[in-house]
Amino acid sequence: MICVSESFEIMIRTKSVYSTIDHERDGLRVLVTRFRGRGLPKNRYDVWMANLGPSEKLLRDFLSGQHSWADFTRRYRRELFEMGSIDKKNVTIKNHGQKFTLRLLQGLGKSMTVTLMCHCGEDQQQCHRHILKRVLRAKNLPVH
Repeated sequence: MICVSESFEIMIRTKSVYSTIDHERDGLRVLVTRFRGRGLPKNRYDVWMANLGPSEKLLRDFLSGQHSWADFTRRYRRELFEMGSIDKKNVTIKNHGQKFTLRLLQGLGKSMTVTLMCHCGEDQQQCHRHILKRVLRAKNLPVH
C-alpha cells in the first residue's frame, strides 16, 4: 500500500512585475495591485487580482509615512479578511473578505508555482506581496 502525505509545500514566489519573465520558474504570474499601471503590457502578468492589493488609502498613508511598516502590515492583513457589504445580505455563507480568492491561490500553489507581483522593485522588502505570501503559506487562513 502506498501512503501519500497530505502536507504539500505551497509554491508561492514574489517578484516585481518589471523583472525578467521566467516562464519555467514563475508559473502563474499574478499581479496583486489596485492599479495595473499605465503602459504596463498585459503580457507581464497572467491574471490581475486588484482585490488583493492594499486599499488606495492604506497604500497612500504608508507611502507618505503616516503608518509604520508594522502598522501597514496589520492593517493590510485586516483588509484582506474584512467582510464586505455582500456579507450583510447573506445569513449563512459569508465571504470573509478575500477568503475564497486566497484559498484558490493556496490550492493552485500546491500543484504549481504562483508568483505574486507588484510594481515595487525586486529588492523592496517593505512590499505587500511579501505579506500576502506569508498569508498564503499559513496552514489555515484566519477568519475575522
